[in-house]
Amino acid sequence: VQLQASGGGLVQSGGSLRLSCTASGRFFTSYVMGWFRQAPGKERELVAAINWSGGSTYYTNSVKGRFTIARDNAKNMVYLQMNSLKTEDTAVYFCAAEVGQYATMRAPSQFGSWGQGTLVTVSS
Repeated sequence: VQLQASGGGLVQSGGSLRLSCTASGRFFTSYVMGWFRQAPGKERELVAAINWSGGSTYYTNSVKGRFTIARDNAKNMVYLQMNSLKTEDTAVYFCAAEVGQYATMRAPSQFGSWGQGTLVTVSS
């Protein structure tokens, strides 16, 4: 599957952004989808993940209650709604996909398909 992320930009602290990821290829519903981020000088980390149906989601602790991941299987799309943004959310955000066991997929190395990244900058 090929992925293309969009929706990044510059936003003030407390603001909102919605990231979108378009997937091309077949069998989109076979894939666990994830949003990762990488800040300068830091390792890439999983922000949120969603299983094939959208019925199960995972969030890293720092974004719980502020970010929401969702997918539209009819459109081959996955979204990350980011509210109450903080300066520490500043990073390049990547969407990722892989076929596998949703419950155990948390590391970047477990995902084989990646989008190009979209920059989110949160100013104070």
